[in-house]
Amino acid sequence: NFTMGYEDAARAAHMIACRTVVGLHHGTFPLIVIDTDAARRHFERNGLDENLQTGPSGSAMVAFLVGNQIQAALGTEMAGIQNFNLDNDVVVFSEMTRLEKFFGMLGRNVSSIDELKGKRVGVARGTGGETFWLALVEKLNLNQRDYTIVNLEAPEMIPAFERGNIDAFAAWEPWVSRATMALPNVRNLRDNQGILDGRIFGYLNRGWATRNPAAAEGFVRSLVEATDLVVRDPEEAAKTVSAFLKLDLALTRRLIANNRFDMRMDQASIDGLRLVERQIQSQGKLVRPVDWSRFVFPDLIRRVRPEKVAFQLPTA
Repeated sequence: NFTMGYEDAARAAHMIACRTVVGLHHGTFPLIVIDTDAARRHFERNGLDENLQTGPSGSAMVAFLVGNQIQAALGTEMAGIQNFNLDNDVVVFSEMTRLEKFFGMLGRNVSSIDELKGKRVGVARGTGGETFWLALVEKLNLNQRDYTIVNLEAPEMIPAFERGNIDAFAAWEPWVSRATMALPNVRNLRDNQGILDGRIFGYLNRGWATRNPAAAEGFVRSLVEATDLVVRDPEEAAKTVSAFLKLDLALTRRLIANNRFDMRMDQASIDGLRLVERQIQSQGKLVRPVDWSRFVFPDLIRRVRPEKVAFQLPTA
């Protein structure tokens, strides 16, 4: 694995005249804790007017849109809805990816989900992993009281398997494939096909987007162009992603092939968000019903890709 420290980040920031530095993954476990004070001093010495934000990976970054700590993030339906209910400037601007074969329920030394009763299941709260777990419970008529849920970030799932802290976990790629390749007696007991039609959405801070319309539209346009590249030349996209993430090329090809990359905001997008709102409500975790007219912010994707926008909002 490779991570960029703050010294390399400062050099990279100079190269592209960057003014905002986001520390991804730093602090999620001891090997990659970042000294934020030292990092800030280093940026100051290098003449950078930085705004250093640290945070975990994946959907947990959506929380940093609250209060405009960052301006954009990608994440699951649950992350968007819950953070919108904390700050209604956290808005969804586009569906990014349809996760056709992306999630998995991994078990070690078990051969079926039935054998997991009474065992410990790792779930990253507030992520697509939890959405998948809740969908699995509903579709297979499982009783949640039969399982002990252990809240873990995705990168900690495999080490927890090795230590014997958990017996199973619900997560997403590449952790699903990595677990089956790295450890003996681990198998994917069930993927999300027929269980969850999952999606990744793009979220923005509405206040920032409103104050900076040209930058916001340029940002969305660049995402559309990148998505078009994935569709047009998946092999080139796989090589680029594999090199950047230090991810096995064959695995990267499979991940790209197993998911749909198409920025849109259509009825299926809205229905997917609505489904997860109902899931959160059924768990007693929905602070208030979603104000859909405020939460859905299609203006930017409509300007960039108008033919991909067509939906009706939920009424109540």
